[in-house]
Amino acid sequence: MVRPLLPLLLAGALLAGGPAAANDRIKGAEAEPQNWLSHGRTYGEQRFSPLDQINPASIGRLKLAWYHELDTNRGQEGTPLVVDGVLYATTAWSKVVAVDAATGKKLWSHDPEVPGRAAFNGCCDVVNRGPAFADGKLFLGTLDGRLQALDAKTGTLLWSVQTTDPDQPYTITGAPRVAKSKVFIGNGGAEYGVRGYVSAYDSTNGKLAWRFYTVPGDPARKDGAASDAILEKLGRASWSGEDYWKKYGGGGGTVWDAIVYDPDLDQLYIGVGNGSPLNHVIRSDGKGDNLFLSSIVALDPDTGAYKWHYQEVPGESWDYTASQQIMLADLPIEGGKRKVILHAPKNGFFYIIDRQTGKPISAEKYAPTNWATHIDLATGRPAITEEARYLEKPFVATVGSAGAHSWHPMAFSPQTGLVYIPVQLIPGYYHRDRAFTYRKGRWNLGYDLMRLPIPRDAGGRKAMEDSLQGWLSAWDPVTQKEVWRADHGMPWNGGVLATGGGLVFQGTFGGRFQAYDARTGKELWSFTAQTGVMAGPVSYSVNGRQFVAVLAGTGGGVPLALPSFGGPRAQPNGRILAFALDGTAALPPLDGIVPPPSKASVPAPAERIEQGRVLYADNCGGCHGMGTLSGGILPDLRRSLVLEDADAWGQVVIEGAFQDRGMISFRQFLSTDEAEAIRAYVADEAAHLRREAKEP
Repeated sequence: MVRPLLPLLLAGALLAGGPAAANDRIKGAEAEPQNWLSHGRTYGEQRFSPLDQINPASIGRLKLAWYHELDTNRGQEGTPLVVDGVLYATTAWSKVVAVDAATGKKLWSHDPEVPGRAAFNGCCDVVNRGPAFADGKLFLGTLDGRLQALDAKTGTLLWSVQTTDPDQPYTITGAPRVAKSKVFIGNGGAEYGVRGYVSAYDSTNGKLAWRFYTVPGDPARKDGAASDAILEKLGRASWSGEDYWKKYGGGGGTVWDAIVYDPDLDQLYIGVGNGSPLNHVIRSDGKGDNLFLSSIVALDPDTGAYKWHYQEVPGESWDYTASQQIMLADLPIEGGKRKVILHAPKNGFFYIIDRQTGKPISAEKYAPTNWATHIDLATGRPAITEEARYLEKPFVATVGSAGAHSWHPMAFSPQTGLVYIPVQLIPGYYHRDRAFTYRKGRWNLGYDLMRLPIPRDAGGRKAMEDSLQGWLSAWDPVTQKEVWRADHGMPWNGGVLATGGGLVFQGTFGGRFQAYDARTGKELWSFTAQTGVMAGPVSYSVNGRQFVAVLAGTGGGVPLALPSFGGPRAQPNGRILAFALDGTAALPPLDGIVPPPSKASVPAPAERIEQGRVLYADNCGGCHGMGTLSGGILPDLRRSLVLEDADAWGQVVIEGAFQDRGMISFRQFLSTDEAEAIRAYVADEAAHLRREAKEP
């Protein structure tokens, strides 16, 4: 078993020094295998723990050691941190809990009291992907755009700053990163029409140090930001027209997840998201590369100054973000060790990028994707297929906007040399919306995402379900080939952990938490979690006992919107689950009670039902499920008692009776008559559900 090497020395350094000492502790994370000090354990974000007490020989004894019940069934995406025997987790609604890492006993909690209305601005649930730690402080971003610092021992709020314009539909779901006395944080909201940026704050007092915008703004105004010079030199000429900043809210390009510090080269890498509107023709007249959308950008961590960039998808038009996990490694390539970035973004290509120059070394498909045939390494540009731009005819992409790999963390094992990627296939139907009009504060894609009719017949639904796939891929980054895969059937499976015990851990959308042999992919162990496991697992040890911990809780953008074909399901509250050899804990029985279909009667002609279907798709489907096929995370409206009463329906939809829960008033988007049309459509779907169940 790997033993801690310098825990006392490093702990002393932490107590003795300020920011430099904290930075040194994260740099020395390899000497503290008992802890999980940062989002990916080390600055390289490889998500590899050298602990080896749990291994193929002992895994038969792996049991649940403890669990901590959370207060909501909303999505749990956070990677916890473990520091000196304390586990810190951020949960849905940007809450924080600290527990004893050996027992799960709660030590303290923090509620930033995010207003319910902030949920409306979130494209993808009220999730949070984790905290950061340095110098005795815990840092978190909140859904409504704040960055907060807490005392790690007590949970006391030390400082809080608003990092976004509260009048704009920005959100924060990603984890901050800490390095060199600074906290780095991005934001989300590109679908709604905002302008993306990343900010650096002084970790001691929350003072803004610098800001870098990812797309150009009003040419008549200077931002006074670190990005001013490079946006004028490279950025503005890559855009066409002025609608993107003047009419459509800002152009997009939010830095909503990947932010990584490279101590070897003293560089900060950010992954930039999609454009707004998403359709390139609407956003930029179909012209230009639109820098720095869908790019990895290297910055000076001290000043925010631009160093280099690599744009993976020029003229991005499919929601193929570069926001996915940026992993650092030194790999044997072309006869020598190269400092590289390993990147598996949404677009389906696995990139090896020289992190000194930003030049791609290799790029191969890790998933079957049809928007481009290959990447030209001489230019770095993809060979985009003619039909993929959907200029005149619709384009069915094998990989849609959910991506071949989304935010779910991948892992790298230096023992096997393999990267373990949560891969998925969720096809996308893209077509040009010629009647597009910008709607402030709403999704502005430039193509219809939710209006596709969902088949009612069993055969049609099975065919649609069968088109959705997910698997764990063991990928050799040097040869750019898959070594093995473990099929999961459904997409949206969890993040990955690799360990020194020769194991790979991953959760599934279907509610399993599993372990595989890292070399062969053979499944060695499985646990029924009662709910989907999406988050990235971690491993740590307390008093020589190794644990594997993960947050469980179904949610996120795809589970909310994706039609649920598996029938009604109960969604329990999320939990923190911790496993160890010879654990003795057990989960309570699952309450599987699901409300019956509503008996609401709202007689309406076919054209009224169709009006309601389109209005539902535009206003409700993203949260309550395409075609009313809810996954049960948010209320299944076909089973809601509110559906049975027109006045109650109006109180919720128009008056905002449930705003504190995230269901705002839709008065600014819907008339009372339109809301009633939606009720007629949902009631018709409820009647169909009753017929399927052979209920009166």
